[in-house]
Amino acid sequence: MTPSQNENAYTLAKPTPDDRAVAIWLLITAGMIFAMALIGAITRLTESGLSIMEWAPVAGILPPLSSAEWHRVFDLYQQIPEFKLVNPGMTLEEFKTIYWWEYIHRLWGRLIGVFFLAGYLWLFLKGRIRRELWPHLLAMFVLGGLQGVLGWVMVASGFADRTDVSQYRLVAHLMAALLIYSYIIWLAAALLRPYPRPSADPRWRALKGQLVMFGILVLVTIASGGFVAGLDAGLIYNTFPTMEGAWVPPDYGELEPYYLNFFENIAAVQFNHRLLAIVTVILALLLWAWGRRLSLAPEATTALDLVACFAVIQVALGVITLIMVVPISVAVLHQAGAIALLTAVIWALRQLPRAADEVL
Repeated sequence: MTPSQNENAYTLAKPTPDDRAVAIWLLITAGMIFAMALIGAITRLTESGLSIMEWAPVAGILPPLSSAEWHRVFDLYQQIPEFKLVNPGMTLEEFKTIYWWEYIHRLWGRLIGVFFLAGYLWLFLKGRIRRELWPHLLAMFVLGGLQGVLGWVMVASGFADRTDVSQYRLVAHLMAALLIYSYIIWLAAALLRPYPRPSADPRWRALKGQLVMFGILVLVTIASGGFVAGLDAGLIYNTFPTMEGAWVPPDYGELEPYYLNFFENIAAVQFNHRLLAIVTVILALLLWAWGRRLSLAPEATTALDLVACFAVIQVALGVITLIMVVPISVAVLHQAGAIALLTAVIWALRQLPRAADEVL
């Protein structure tokens, strides 16, 4: 494609006021999901997730309002293995601490749903939502509701035979949240950047394909981090770059069948997350160097700068979290860094030129 043909294939346009309003609403929703992920991380790190034993989407909006009600919910908690085996000496006041974190987590999820629905109704009644957006917004709302159900399924896994929730369900809950978040960011970015500036360099197509693959790698790395959190795998082998002097932990493949090591062997799960993180930052720097050699718009170059920057910061936060044996504040920053990196990848994709027939 010649430069003149390239210019004809793309039309520079500013977002309409209506599209900008919808995008702002979506970005605020995404910000609330971002905050939800961090609240969820704190809930997990403080072992608060099993403190509320009842699924009450409407009645659960109110916390216990009397001493009798506090004793009732505490009595429910005392029936599960986590209390009997991990916290047998817990007092009511100590229980209230973990209860409040889980309560805030659930309440914030409800607020996201209310904000999304209220924003949609207001924008729809004002006639500011394009018809082609309706299926996407409906899908987001349904996925959000299913995410709430998945959260309860995750919590329920810790009520009977475990002292914590299933790491499989924890990862499923995390990944579902990030997929919804990514969907929202992608759509908002499409509304704010309807037609990125064209590039005379055809190699941007290859860069875009590699950036998509890199985004998938980021999601896989985050999922592996979910298994680390679910198994408390960050509490062992707290050295870097080696694992207590070994490059590969001696107990890496001790489970049978072998594939279980990827999901249930604490040492293997931590090693895999380390390896994926290192590969991720190396590829981020390679993509950044490649992008610097192309004739891209300044916005695309800046987006790639952010991808490389967030990847480096995220690995540094991961190492600090490990060496310091998972302090809550640093671990939450590490989770925030992962989502920031994912956001940068999505935004970078939206800054690259698109084919003339692409709409979203």
